[in-house]
Amino acid sequence: MSSAVLDSLAAHRLVPVVVVDGADQGARLADALVTGGLPVAEITLRTAGGLDAIRAVAQTQSGVVVGAGTVTTAGQVDDVVAAGARYIVSPGLSEAVVRRAQEHGVPVLPGVATATEIMRALDLGVDVVKLFPASVVGGPAAIRALAAPFPGLRFVPTGGVSAQNLGEYLSLAPVVAVGGSWMVEKSLVTAGDWAEITRRTVEAVALAAPKEK
Repeated sequence: MSSAVLDSLAAHRLVPVVVVDGADQGARLADALVTGGLPVAEITLRTAGGLDAIRAVAQTQSGVVVGAGTVTTAGQVDDVVAAGARYIVSPGLSEAVVRRAQEHGVPVLPGVATATEIMRALDLGVDVVKLFPASVVGGPAAIRALAAPFPGLRFVPTGGVSAQNLGEYLSLAPVVAVGGSWMVEKSLVTAGDWAEITRRTVEAVALAAPKEK
């Protein structure tokens, strides 16, 4: 993964997984995150307006490290890169998606859930993966088990991560950052409650901050 993107994810330790529909929601959501101290977002392609949202954030919030999530085809890789996505996240491991992202020179986080998938990712030159769905496949215990035979691998667990358990994930050395959506719940986006999103983001940033020893 690109060192600049990886450094940004590692510095903030938290990646909001965002479902927005359209440019206006994307721009407003990015503003709320920045105000809350978190200039990072993974905008998913789960809605028809997801691509427009990525484009809007890339064009209006140059300081936000905006990525594209739920990317499942090589064609979508082309689309999100053209829209300005700085990294790509996939729910599973697709060689076509990884290869196309590499051709574009854009970092890619493929989803993995097993040692076999991790070995396939390593064969493709990937050393940072998304453990998904993290809570279903074993949570922090799964990361500890999977990290043992793959000491150079880094993880971004996503799926079931919450304010209550992110500390356990972030205490593990192989974890770069966690992906979560509790601070950017779709109901809040739909209601336009940007103030509550900012409040939750401030709270989440504080929870994810490294603890002094």
